[in-house]
Amino acid sequence: MKDITLGQYFPGETVIHRLDPRTKILVMLAYVVITFCIKSFWGYLVLAAFIVTCVAMSKIPPMFVIKGLKTIMIFIVITGLFNLFLTSGEVIWQWGILKITREGVRFAAFMVLRLVFLIVGTSLLTLTTSPIALTDGLERLLGPLAKIGFPAHELAMMMSIALRFIPTLMEETDKIMKAQAARGADFESGSLVHRAKAMIPILVPLFISAFRRADELATAMECRCYGVTSERTSLHRLKMERRDAFAGLSVIVMFVAVILINIYFD
Repeated sequence: MKDITLGQYFPGETVIHRLDPRTKILVMLAYVVITFCIKSFWGYLVLAAFIVTCVAMSKIPPMFVIKGLKTIMIFIVITGLFNLFLTSGEVIWQWGILKITREGVRFAAFMVLRLVFLIVGTSLLTLTTSPIALTDGLERLLGPLAKIGFPAHELAMMMSIALRFIPTLMEETDKIMKAQAARGADFESGSLVHRAKAMIPILVPLFISAFRRADELATAMECRCYGVTSERTSLHRLKMERRDAFAGLSVIVMFVAVILINIYFD
């Protein structure tokens, strides 16, 4: 449970931390698009250089970023195996109904790399952006839609609260499992169905804890007069600076490089 990095914030005063949250959100959206546009291993090499540079500049321990992959490792392996054995093409190995094709190896490698880069990239966004800054950035980006009645602030608040409480709920789940194990509960042995049934007693206290935290949060927001006025102000005004322009330029350069690689090295 402690390996989940999505939603956690790693405080710092680096260039990446000081970037405008709107810049980081837009860069992350462009990063996701670029990840799905890559068609060769050279493109993933460019993406890897970008991520390594961002992690180095943010001064976040690399192992802290990588450990977030442990929670979805089973999903990554299953996805890779499905693409490896179920992709048609030139057969390079076969045993009974199982066969591996040249195209399957390529697609499986691409899918695994894509998932890894997506998880690492999105984790880096939440690790370098506080929940408050993330809320402000989302609200500003969705601000133009508020003119047509779109609840930009409410949506941004819900998304940031959801991200903020992911590590909290995981920590609560870990405490409940340890308490149940101390009373004789077994979550490790037995068949898959038996282990799934053993998880049911965890859900009830977890849901009770989640609803209690939600009620406490609602009470705290009401005590601070949240929602009394339609226009809300911010303590810190967001302002684009030169480093934000450099961040946008770096993404544009990476996108152009990926396009050129797709054309000449596909």
